[in-house]
Amino acid sequence: MLDKTAGHNRPGFNGPGYDYDYLIQDDRVHQSIYTDPAIFTAEMTHIFGAVWVYLAHESQIPKNDDFITTKLGLRPIIVLRDSDGVIRALYNRCTHRGTTLCRLEKGSAHIFRCPYHGWTFNNTGKLRNVPWPDGYASDFKDSKFNVAQVPRVESYRGFIFGTLNMDAPSLDDYLGPVKGPIDEWLDRHPGGKIAYCEANRLMYRGNWKLAYDNSCDGYHVVFSHRSLLDMENRLVNEADKGMSFYKGRPDSAPMYMKYFGHGHHFKDKRPNMEIKPGAMWAIEGPHPGMEHYEAELRRRFSARADEALDLAASEPVNINVFPNLSILGNHIQVIEPLNHYETNTIWYGTAVVDDEGVWGDALPLINALRMRTQEGFPNFGEVDDLANFEEIQRGLAAFEDEWVYMHRGMDIPGRISGDADGVITAPATDEMFMREYIKEWKRLMQTEPNIQIKREP
Repeated sequence: MLDKTAGHNRPGFNGPGYDYDYLIQDDRVHQSIYTDPAIFTAEMTHIFGAVWVYLAHESQIPKNDDFITTKLGLRPIIVLRDSDGVIRALYNRCTHRGTTLCRLEKGSAHIFRCPYHGWTFNNTGKLRNVPWPDGYASDFKDSKFNVAQVPRVESYRGFIFGTLNMDAPSLDDYLGPVKGPIDEWLDRHPGGKIAYCEANRLMYRGNWKLAYDNSCDGYHVVFSHRSLLDMENRLVNEADKGMSFYKGRPDSAPMYMKYFGHGHHFKDKRPNMEIKPGAMWAIEGPHPGMEHYEAELRRRFSARADEALDLAASEPVNINVFPNLSILGNHIQVIEPLNHYETNTIWYGTAVVDDEGVWGDALPLINALRMRTQEGFPNFGEVDDLANFEEIQRGLAAFEDEWVYMHRGMDIPGRISGDADGVITAPATDEMFMREYIKEWKRLMQTEPNIQIKREP
């Protein structure tokens, strides 16, 4: 049968704008939301300008004057703790000619001097000095010369978010029920705290939403990650390590996914485990040298060794905060869009923080083993996903074949349930989370945000 709507006379593209009700349908989305540069440009305002976007973690700026450089969408940003301890997100842009003020990834500084003409700013963003000011007739006390900054910056249990939208809800309301899994993930650590380690940084040639589409996808695991599953189970008789609970009939397993609203979703694979100390370590795949660390922890702690090993093991959860943050196992993944067909993914390892000395001098052993367990997925699993994302982007270039389907689990009686708070639950391999988050994406693309910046007075 001929599809007479294919090609350039598509109904979603008539007129000056886009018909997002046509591009986002109940069971499918139009390929252009991944391939159209004008839609990507609009996303930088309507998505990355409008919602609370993850920027950094407080452990990356532990002391006054510490900073890191990052992005809010495409906007270069310096996230810092100023000399008085206030967390700020400055635009990394000199107010003189627009060049970036800071070209380092991280450091400590109470001032930033522009490398181009030497204008100098305090880390509050306030202009401090201009070389040879007698060449100007202007009053440099005017706040318009101070560095622009993100007007709303807040932190939830160490995770720093910012938004340019003055009409956005509070961060607390924006996160809503996804705070529950975040709290549980943090509270298994001493004092409920973790610290970031260095990152694996990968880039793929594909749209940023392909990574978010995949972040809760249980349908692809046994097909895309077959080599990783084989590696995780290569040394044991029982094939029950790593992600092996996706084998067989995963939708009959006790694991599940939840959609929380505002684009956030959660995959909980913990119900597959026994409830006892050591259960998390029991499903950890083999890593070079791990047996020596395990033996030492068992020798030193005997009864508490399983508890120590669970701290090193990856927790089987996917906690996804729209649009750019995922907590996966013990990793923090940050999605960083570059343009409509290129994206960075940054995987930070995390370490246990033990301010009260619960684990004493065993803490380095636990963290060394934990770091070893975090080497696996970015190097052996994420590369599978990135290859898929790049091949999707290539496939979408066949633009006459316009639709991408995400209807797994849809319209099957009794398969998906919702509660009074609007939280939706579905089996682990359903595409419910995609359909729900893309509805929120459509709502945001159809809404004009109240975007503002601020400057020190």
